[in-house]
Amino acid sequence: MNFNYYMPTKILFGPGKLNELANETFPGKKALIVISAGNSVKKNGYLNRLESILTNKEIEYVLFDKILPNPIKSHVMEGADLAKKENCDFVIGLGGGSSIDSAKSIAVMAKNPGDYWDYICGGSGKGMPVENGALPIVAITTTAGTGTEADPWTVITKEDTNEKIGFGCQYTFPVLSVVDPELMLTVPEHLTAYQGFDALFHSTEGFIANVANPVSDVYALKSIELIANYLPICVKDGNNIEARTQVALANTLSGFVESTSSCTSEHSMEHALSANHPKLPHGAGLIMLSEAYYTFFASKVPDRFIAMAKAMGVDVDSLPEEERPMSFVKALIKLQEDCGVHNLRMSSYGIEKEDIPVLAENARRTMGGLFEVDPYTLSLKETVEIMYKAYK
Repeated sequence: MNFNYYMPTKILFGPGKLNELANETFPGKKALIVISAGNSVKKNGYLNRLESILTNKEIEYVLFDKILPNPIKSHVMEGADLAKKENCDFVIGLGGGSSIDSAKSIAVMAKNPGDYWDYICGGSGKGMPVENGALPIVAITTTAGTGTEADPWTVITKEDTNEKIGFGCQYTFPVLSVVDPELMLTVPEHLTAYQGFDALFHSTEGFIANVANPVSDVYALKSIELIANYLPICVKDGNNIEARTQVALANTLSGFVESTSSCTSEHSMEHALSANHPKLPHGAGLIMLSEAYYTFFASKVPDRFIAMAKAMGVDVDSLPEEERPMSFVKALIKLQEDCGVHNLRMSSYGIEKEDIPVLAENARRTMGGLFEVDPYTLSLKETVEIMYKAYK
């Protein structure tokens, strides 16, 4: 019963909320708009809508459109240089988690000296304090996956060393976020599934973490319930605005979980996979790891697993006591089958089984802090075994 609560972001949530951005006070007069290198936010008109809102409010803007699905440090530094050169006084992340995460990191480096990795804890990072704060951040999410619109976290890869590490501080909470499920209607079904499971695992990891608390538990269990009920509908019918809205809510709740609890080592393991194989979508990597990961932990915190199974709609009281914790894993597998993602293979992304020990070491070296919040302390051998069992 000992925890701190800090969630300073104003969130506009619901269908049509992008339009209401026109009524908000922006935190500056010139924005750096950060979007992906893909064309979805342009093609779907979201960028034009944002530009119109800014123009009508007499706010200048500059576009930075190079962000990759697994964002990299060199683009953070390039974006920060552009923000400084153009005298931008706030940053807008428009798109999925990669664009918003990059916006957060760019906001830090636009106000602080040196290299981004100077401020990273873990791996080759120097762990320096962020003394100058960050430019204010506005987040407009077009996906339901990372919860980054409602937490301080950003994940960037140092591409020359294959280190993919999370970072966040009080300055990297967005000051204003828009969660408009209408912007999510165009997400393809496979990405809808990957993103939904990323949100799910933020909540399940946050629920089993040893720093979980009563507030994060409430958010986590509701998020798990909503994803179990509505993600298969979103995958099958992407235009179902009710289902999209419920999954968007689950995603934002998962961001609240990450603001009040923590991810666990499942994320460390996935970061090692996608740092070395950047074409692997983060959510897909988590799905690949999940059955083996949660099977291992089911016996470590059985009560937590029973609560998660209940949230997913399992009638645990009808089961023999010894089967109740693993009923969550069975429900997880069924959800993956319903969403068409249960048979994802690491080998499809060029990951070799003999690489697993090195990848496990990478996970522990770069994001060892998440192993410390696991409900049971994994050894390197156990980490390798989980990843071996997850390998297909």
